[in-house]
Amino acid sequence: MDQDRLRAWIAGHLGCPDLVIEDIRPLGGGSIQENRLVRCRLDGGTRAFVLRMDAPATIASSRSRAEEFHILEAVWAAGVKVPEPVGVCDDPGVIGAPFALMGLVEGIGLGPRIAKDLTLGGDRERLTETLGGELARIHAALDPRAPPAALAFLGAPEPDPARAEIARLRASLDGIGASRPAIEWGLRWGEVCAPDCAASTLVHRDFRTGNYMVDAAGLTAVLDWEFAGWGDPAQDLGWFCAACWRFGRPDLEAGGIGSRAAFYRGYAEAGGRAIDPARVAYWEVMAHLRWAVIALEQGARHVSGREFSLELALTGRMVPDLERAILRATAPGAWR
Repeated sequence: MDQDRLRAWIAGHLGCPDLVIEDIRPLGGGSIQENRLVRCRLDGGTRAFVLRMDAPATIASSRSRAEEFHILEAVWAAGVKVPEPVGVCDDPGVIGAPFALMGLVEGIGLGPRIAKDLTLGGDRERLTETLGGELARIHAALDPRAPPAALAFLGAPEPDPARAEIARLRASLDGIGASRPAIEWGLRWGEVCAPDCAASTLVHRDFRTGNYMVDAAGLTAVLDWEFAGWGDPAQDLGWFCAACWRFGRPDLEAGGIGSRAAFYRGYAEAGGRAIDPARVAYWEVMAHLRWAVIALEQGARHVSGREFSLELALTGRMVPDLERAILRATAPGAWR
């Protein structure tokens, strides 16, 4: 990374010609993109940023850094608790790849640690309610009928979000040349049992423990907006509550941290859409299908040779367990 070019870009973007970069170092987390801490001295003080850039290999369903940044700008303006969007650079000549810059938010984001370390997040039922409320604010943040001009790339909402999601998952499987009969069985179940969606909203599509940050008191930020778009709000509810995202706490149905009742209560009290348990249950099955496909894509990144990573290789090894869960959930008795 060319630190001089990065310094010049940040200085020009912020209008601080005397800006000095004091430290750049990798940050943990971020299984698809690379995140780095950039600490700067400017205007007589210091300010810390997170620089988010493309990894050497990524997955097809991930948005570009510019698109993710513009979504972050929109939800920040709507009052969602996210890192402050600072700027985005599409010129790979600055540091070798496009990147986005955002304000540093203090806290812990590692999913297994949040699930197990009860000193984090404050009262767990209150944290679970808070997350439900934050999800309701995300779903209300934008009107799909009149989105900001910067979000034109989102296009119009699909009339059938569930089947559109299935089409994307099939395309992802084809893109990496994966042949997985259990996943294909589950996707066919998803087609047959797909619920209607009365009205699409902005959905995060990766709202789960591990993609938000907490400190000792509670929630500090919702992260990782690279999959966001229009969709069925029940998809986010199902993703958060899916058994595959409970980090060893199957008894805590809301993200491995609290009760489903508390999560739903926080969502409803913040003005969220009416919750249909059957639709949420459908999207919990779809969560296992989507996570299985993403895990295959992550493993393929390692196998491709473009990004050797033990973490990516081990992620690909999760797929058989996910397939067993899919087959249990879509046994013949579950078909209409």
